[in-house]
Amino acid sequence: MINNDWDEQLKVVWESENFQKTLDYIAHEYKTKTIYPKRENIFNALKFTPYYKVKVVIVGQDPYHGENQAHGLSFSVMEGIKLPPSLKNIFKELENDLGIKPSLSGDLTRWCHEGVLLLNTSLTVVKGEPNSHKDIGWHNLTNYIIKVLNLKEDPVVFILWGRYAQTKKDLITNRNHLIIESSHPSPFSAYQGFFGSKPFSKTNDFLIKNKKEPINWHL
Repeated sequence: MINNDWDEQLKVVWESENFQKTLDYIAHEYKTKTIYPKRENIFNALKFTPYYKVKVVIVGQDPYHGENQAHGLSFSVMEGIKLPPSLKNIFKELENDLGIKPSLSGDLTRWCHEGVLLLNTSLTVVKGEPNSHKDIGWHNLTNYIIKVLNLKEDPVVFILWGRYAQTKKDLITNRNHLIIESSHPSPFSAYQGFFGSKPFSKTNDFLIKNKKEPINWHL
């Protein structure tokens, strides 16, 4: 399905009866409703960041539900689309943390090529209805992805912004890894611990300490 090493890692899920039911449900949803992202972009996070390359995971909840925003990467929007408030705040913290000026584009694909897995826990959403697909079975796949990454011997940084992402903390038990958590970057909570949390420099400090190439966060 992905055409890289994720296919072998996730074979158990791909071949499961429950996941086939999820795919059948999604196929019907795409025929009868407006669903984001486009069908061919659902698995972009896995396509753009192969398993072997993952050094950082940024966990999101579900795709943006506005027109032409989502393209399969958590917090990222397609080129030319107005920056959502959460992404604006991520860029503000990036500048505060590392002095990197905010990008005019909200497309975070370049981070993926650096080894950052931009993983939403639900991979689809109905137009205008946030969290509309949270109970259709995507968690069977995305929880398994986190569990598989937890088994890696190579150190991985898991960035959990907000309460929902932090519910995945129990899946990360390997002491080789680093968990960075704070409030969500949305305008409702950014001032409650997200601003000033310095997740980008903390990530790179950890990677350097473990003799791994740091992430180039420039876009």
